[in-house]
Amino acid sequence: MNPVTMKLVGDDIILRALQEDITYEDVSTQAVCPEARAAEVQLIAKADGVIAGLDVFARTFELLDPSSEVCPKVHDGDEVKAGQLLAMVRGDARALLSGERVALNFLQRMSGIATYTRRMASALDGTDTVLVDTRKTTPGLRVFEREAVRLGGGQNHRFNLSTAVMLKDNHIDAAGGVGAAVRAARERAPFTCMVEVECEGMDMVREALEEGADIIMFDNMEHDEMAAAIKLIAGRAKTEASGNVDAENIRALADLGVDYISSGALTHSAPILDVSLKHLRMLDA
Repeated sequence: MNPVTMKLVGDDIILRALQEDITYEDVSTQAVCPEARAAEVQLIAKADGVIAGLDVFARTFELLDPSSEVCPKVHDGDEVKAGQLLAMVRGDARALLSGERVALNFLQRMSGIATYTRRMASALDGTDTVLVDTRKTTPGLRVFEREAVRLGGGQNHRFNLSTAVMLKDNHIDAAGGVGAAVRAARERAPFTCMVEVECEGMDMVREALEEGADIIMFDNMEHDEMAAAIKLIAGRAKTEASGNVDAENIRALADLGVDYISSGALTHSAPILDVSLKHLRMLDA
């Protein structure tokens, strides 16, 4: 992750997580380790997958103990195996003990997303279709989860509501139709903003195309209808397929020739990748 992003955004997220876990003191750690003592512990994978979030993991300990150090044996985006040593973590034993759960929570979550994304992206090998995420992220964790998608081999859709126009069914209803919605968006949005329209059928596709939409999304449309829509569009707009995308049907969507496939499951349904801190060892002063 970009160091500036980590400092401006990441630190706030990590600190809030630490404050949630340590209200005023870590009673267990203070009981067994009341004074500063140097220690080291091993970060070990407990399942096969793709590692992501090592910088977030390391920063968690740094915020508790600026002298802490994570010595990685792998890099973000690497595929790892169960039982593999991923890193050695050194620092004040109190920081290692108090920060363990929060650091692992971030690493497990990000690595799980990267692992699932890698599986989905691999299904697109040999095609020109790009896998992208959605805004279906954990509130407050979008910057981390989006980074995990990227490390897993996917790309990022619009980051938030301010970065692009996407006219969904309710926007279209509010405006009074596809054409009215697109025209209103063109009048309001900066010229640098792309305008995307979510379409549920061919009539909406035709209207979006006539109004000059930059991207036309096929929202839960049938396979044959999407094929017909892509033929109609004929490169005059970018195309995106969305809705209940999984590892079993993603290749069939790509084979239609769609430009992008978006999947909320990348961030809302990916299981964690199990990793653990084990074998803490106190070091001589």
